[in-house]
Amino acid sequence: MTILDRMEKQLGRFAVPGLIRYVVGLNALVFVLVTLQPEYAQMLTLDRQAILRGEVWRAVSWIFIPETTSVFWIFFYLIFTWWVGETLEQNWGAFRLNAYYFLGMLLCILSALVFGASGGNFFLNLSLFLAVATLAPDFEILLFLILPVKMKWIAVISLVAPAGYLVFGSLAERMMVVMCLGNYLLFFGPAFLRSRAEKSKTAQRKKKFAAIAKSHTDTLHRCEVCGITEVTNPDMEFRVSADGNEYCTEHLPSRRPK
Repeated sequence: MTILDRMEKQLGRFAVPGLIRYVVGLNALVFVLVTLQPEYAQMLTLDRQAILRGEVWRAVSWIFIPETTSVFWIFFYLIFTWWVGETLEQNWGAFRLNAYYFLGMLLCILSALVFGASGGNFFLNLSLFLAVATLAPDFEILLFLILPVKMKWIAVISLVAPAGYLVFGSLAERMMVVMCLGNYLLFFGPAFLRSRAEKSKTAQRKKKFAAIAKSHTDTLHRCEVCGITEVTNPDMEFRVSADGNEYCTEHLPSRRPK
């Protein structure tokens, strides 16, 4: 039983079913408020200095700021976020989705407080999407409702910006990427490492088997009965019997019990 299994057994009753639905609903509400009063968004952002001044609500309110201010794109943003949340909850259950989402929130908050940089809702939503893309990499979605694209390719494209921060960004920006995607790394990293280790072991076994098979194929003598060769048994002598097959001296037809 994993740590997460034990936690679910003890704390599962506290999980919030349909968590992402509530997040999407509040995203929609904040979008309306920001559309009417643009400066309202500045009161909700994850700002370290403002939190230290006592505006503690910012530690939570930032997750409700939608990533777009476009009336056209907000519809797709909300629908897609809802779908991602529902997909993960159906696969994991409410508790694991809650643990994944709140861990992502916590790490983003720590990134802002410790390093002064946080990707906000972008990284938190990206971690949700990466989880779905990992669980169903070949699932196709209609990009712009027209072009069918597999989830794994969209995931690769979505990692371009984080990769840019890791390569060209400051230390704070690099730590932001690592920490704000830390929930994904913690949930999927161990399984990925185990898979790679198992693939490496399998490749080594195949290589060893192929080497043995090749050594057996390259022999001059092989007993028709027991299969030994001059490679596996260097001291054994081999003879060709009247039936045209080759045998070791212990299994020559004339010496086998009748």
